[in-house]
Amino acid sequence: QLQLMESGGGLVQPGGSLRLSCATSGASLDPYAIGWFRQAPGKEREGVGCIRESDGAIYYTDFAKGRFTISTDNAENTVYLQMNNLKPEDTAVYLCYAGLRGDPDYWGQGTQVTVSS
Repeated sequence: QLQLMESGGGLVQPGGSLRLSCATSGASLDPYAIGWFRQAPGKEREGVGCIRESDGAIYYTDFAKGRFTISTDNAENTVYLQMNNLKPEDTAVYLCYAGLRGDPDYWGQGTQVTVSS
């Protein structure tokens, strides 16, 4: 059974960068898409993007394009979310998920990202 654990969140100034990690264990990643959602106070959860592990195809929500990058370290079974040029509106809890059929089946616990001066 696949398990997920996020890390790497914190406080960063506008324009700064963070790299979030989604460490996985318990099963092969090959059947899954691994991705990220975020949820800010008073707002609904929104998708960030995902990577389809079988072929490496990556999909991004529009707000993430050009600033955020998803990648996989196959040796460590870890999926990363590199976030550059961060803005205050990026402040949210970021959650990693894994899904087999386009919907999340497993979730991590989340990591807080705060962008503020």
